[in-house]
Amino acid sequence: MSTCAIIQNGGAIPLASVPMVALGLFRRTVIEEVRGGARLAALCAAPNGGARARLLAVLADHGGGVLRVVSAAVGDSYPALTPECAQAHLFEREMAERFGIMPEGHPWLKPLRFSGRADAVRGGTRRPSADAPVPGVCDFYRVEGEEVHEVAVGPVHAGIIEPGHFRFQCHGETVMHLEIALGYQHRGVERALENGPDNRTIHYIETLAGDTTIAHATAHAELCEALGGCAAPPRAQALRAVALELERLANHTGDLGALANDVGFLPTASYCGRIRGDFLNMTALLCGNRFGRGLVVPGGVRVDIDEARAAELLGRLERATRDVTGAVELMWRSPSVTARFERTGVLPHEAAVTIGLVGPCARACGIERDVRVDFPTGAFRLARMAASTWHTGDVFARAHVRWREMLRSVEYINEQVRSLPEGATRSPAAQPGPSLLAVSLCEAWRGAVCHVAITDAAGRFARYKVVDPSFHNWFGLALAMRNQQISDFPLCNKSFNLSYCGHDL
Repeated sequence: MSTCAIIQNGGAIPLASVPMVALGLFRRTVIEEVRGGARLAALCAAPNGGARARLLAVLADHGGGVLRVVSAAVGDSYPALTPECAQAHLFEREMAERFGIMPEGHPWLKPLRFSGRADAVRGGTRRPSADAPVPGVCDFYRVEGEEVHEVAVGPVHAGIIEPGHFRFQCHGETVMHLEIALGYQHRGVERALENGPDNRTIHYIETLAGDTTIAHATAHAELCEALGGCAAPPRAQALRAVALELERLANHTGDLGALANDVGFLPTASYCGRIRGDFLNMTALLCGNRFGRGLVVPGGVRVDIDEARAAELLGRLERATRDVTGAVELMWRSPSVTARFERTGVLPHEAAVTIGLVGPCARACGIERDVRVDFPTGAFRLARMAASTWHTGDVFARAHVRWREMLRSVEYINEQVRSLPEGATRSPAAQPGPSLLAVSLCEAWRGAVCHVAITDAAGRFARYKVVDPSFHNWFGLALAMRNQQISDFPLCNKSFNLSYCGHDL
């Protein structure tokens, strides 16, 4: 029997076909796959009949374009993967917090989301934690020595921003270490998704991270279609892809404007703030909602566009592209801006690979990974997409990759809208089959979204795991701040622009 089962992105396999191996072999398999170039897309605990639980690992082979899945039965503890596989760090903290399954030897085992309770995996029962922790009230890593001081930022921030706590260890103005404490936005979404799908499910999915509605909804829809043995019509797949790229354009535009604002370059900042709204309004033209809510559902999309609206969309896209090109090129031509971006917040390629960074932040470190290219589904299977990369790993690289992605998104939307397939926009959504495992990846604007579902004997969600790209990338921000001036934190933070609620779920 092979150690891993193979599953295609957006596919489903019988749960019984996933190898259940000994814990030692499970651990070696995950570590060796990651060392060989795979990425740990998901690691979670799932029901295992009458036993305590099963560990389930999803490994993304970007070079081979396949997903490998392996599992192992586990009791109350197991030897931690983190000392030899840094990508397991947060996943293991999560399982310890939620399910009480302890990774022995984990170097920094502390609450991740401060959920205040541990769930029993078997039987669906919940047992409250005896000592519910509070976000931000915990031990922080401390650098000892004279003249080392600590700076605490947040969770309440200036402006309209989600809560998160940042604890800096500094020598003078130089940051020696940054520790990030989140959990203030924890809502228990994964618990709420269990026993679905039902009428509430899509609403939970669309609000996992509000600025990533289309990506999460697409990943969920493709996962449900795989579980139900159906597929969205080609026209619906094309409209989903258009909406996904509009979501990318709106957010990348906003990020470039915010980066300009952080260095006091107001022309680009003000223009991009307005143009972001133009891209959001194109999504509203497509479906009636600026963030795309209500568009993507299992089986396809809820709305269609006629020729007149398609022409209006392309006209708006042309005007917005012209405007944003002028605003961004003005920024690139300003030495005062590029001097602040270059060599600020450098994240080395090796570190980015080690921690499993995803999305534009990873591609800015020279990591050529993009779900649309490596694991294409839907309309992207016929697309001529390419991963946009840079090599310096600094604020400039993260900004430049966003701009290159925007140009490719504009080209792609034009191609799709001009050649929309004829036909229906929705197929009947089938009830998920019993005792199946499905995995769906989607390249959101921040990076790879991963949804994993296991169904029970009645075809209901026994376990639903969501991995937002921010879950992978927050530690990257902490590493990028090492040996930087603390005054560079706002710029570095915006160059990553990660989601608090996407991490906290």
